[in-house]
Amino acid sequence: MILAGLLLAAGGATRFGSPKVLAPYRGKTLVRRGVQLLAPRCPGGVHVVVGASAVGVRAALAGEAITVVDNPDWARGLSTSLVRGVAVLPPAVDAVLILLCDQPAITAADLDALIAAWRVEPGLIAAAGFNGRLGPPVIIPRAFWPQLAALRGDQGARSLLEWHTEHTTVAMPHAALDVDTPEDLARLEAAPAQ
Repeated sequence: MILAGLLLAAGGATRFGSPKVLAPYRGKTLVRRGVQLLAPRCPGGVHVVVGASAVGVRAALAGEAITVVDNPDWARGLSTSLVRGVAVLPPAVDAVLILLCDQPAITAADLDALIAAWRVEPGLIAAAGFNGRLGPPVIIPRAFWPQLAALRGDQGARSLLEWHTEHTTVAMPHAALDVDTPEDLARLEAAPAQ
């Protein structure tokens, strides 16, 4: 089963006040950190969807073995990044691991646990469980990609989890720690390393 990585890095980060994906966290930009988490786990390649800060993201990822996917429609919502990203995945890929840049507390062990759970039931969506809900990071098998391609507006992969009650859930408290403001990032930076 071949897994590809899809890192969503196209948003405008209006609440953050500057390009959030380029913010430093423990010595790396958030976008580079995401790529380096995905790369060793995704033999189908890492695909980074860029939009609002495309030039800066390309520069920040110089030297990384990735595929950059341009999303000129990024302002129309998260779904546009998912649609563009999934459309370029190689035919040999069986599933995609979707990761957001603004979850810097996610660890390699978190992703390893998610992948291990997906391998047990590779036909099901595998998602992080936190605070009584499901969300990214998430692994979506190819059979569900047409439904991803049909998403519109600010809908994300969570919509698929609502439509499909049978899925694999991996407890992942770190997934609850997302970054919307520089203060959020500073709080995470000050916390002990995982």
